[in-house]
Amino acid sequence: MTGITILGATGTIGINTLNVLKQHRDEFEVIALTAYHQVPRLLEQCLEWQPHYAVMVDPNAATQLAQALTAARCPVQVLSGKEGLTQVATLPEVKMVMAAIVGSAGLLPTLAAATAGKRVLLANKEALVMSGQLFMDAVQQQGAELLPIDSEHNAIFQCLPMTFQQTPGLEQIGVNQIWLTASGGPFRTYSPEQLQHVTPEQACAHPKWKMGRKISVDSATMMNKGLEVIEACWLFAARSNQIQVVLHPQSIIHSLVEYIDGSMLAQLGNPDMRTPIACALAWPKRMTSGVARLNLLEVARLEFEPIELAKFPCLKLAYEAMAAGGTTTAILNAANEVAVQSFLENRLAFTAIPKVIDQTLSHIPGRIATHLETILEDDAQAREFAQQIVDRLNHPSFSSPYQGGVGNGGP
Repeated sequence: MTGITILGATGTIGINTLNVLKQHRDEFEVIALTAYHQVPRLLEQCLEWQPHYAVMVDPNAATQLAQALTAARCPVQVLSGKEGLTQVATLPEVKMVMAAIVGSAGLLPTLAAATAGKRVLLANKEALVMSGQLFMDAVQQQGAELLPIDSEHNAIFQCLPMTFQQTPGLEQIGVNQIWLTASGGPFRTYSPEQLQHVTPEQACAHPKWKMGRKISVDSATMMNKGLEVIEACWLFAARSNQIQVVLHPQSIIHSLVEYIDGSMLAQLGNPDMRTPIACALAWPKRMTSGVARLNLLEVARLEFEPIELAKFPCLKLAYEAMAAGGTTTAILNAANEVAVQSFLENRLAFTAIPKVIDQTLSHIPGRIATHLETILEDDAQAREFAQQIVDRLNHPSFSSPYQGGVGNGGP
């Protein structure tokens, strides 16, 4: 039995992971499940899976969960806070950690799992976006395994030679470039004028994937793809100019690897996160995932389109941040999280999201990221500055090029 901790068990990835594990109960033991504050859902999962530990980041939620488990006579030990997350990510009986906490909140426990030498199933791209070099150094120095869960990165992983992690760069294994596919989200065909008036509900209605609200908005702005470019650079020892993003509305080809001899290898499948989850859980073997088989005759046609960076400036900002290096990518991510949350709260227009990010990047210079403390300092400074921009935009006396970019309109 392989012990596993699921960080972010109540989110989309966590739920899909448990769905796959349900088909292989004789091979895996769920040691710990974690969530931020969704007591009812985590309670339900604890009653079904009987883990050794459950972690609620919110202390009040932890108290509620503990009381509910006691009432149900379910002997699960409840922990709380960031310390609880780190503890269950590093337990000796845990061999795998599904890192599925959304955003920067997942950095510390995911880094702790890597430092403890676990097999890290990485669904939290922000861990690499914020601390790429530190994270990859921890993986290498501690003998951890890093397997990507994002469908695009998992596709690339499957299309590269199994020995690629032992090579210094893509050129050494004959790779010319990586092609990251993007669905284009719900606004692929929108005009710039239409984008000014989109709502959070529209942005969260992804045409192909079922995701959380934050990731859905990132997909709509194409920042999700920008973060994936940064993540791919670290995962595959690639330069940003070796990664090409292409629109593929059907979301059937999840990414491609182009070799120097002209060959292109692609991973295809129905858009279902259980495929990369099962791949990473069983690697280097294969196991069933419960995903419906892809019928190429029904698909019939695969379409590709170039990216319009003018329509999706967040992608351009991500490329520029990766080129700048250091803490710049952490600053980018922090400003994006603040802007997206403000949009979801109807405090910022959709088209103002990249402008908040750009302003923050212009104001806060990136630094060499040699220590985690440096990264966290710049992350905090970026959040504070981005929030100030949003607050000024919402002040009735404020006048700037962003005026009209909050709530019901766009700049």
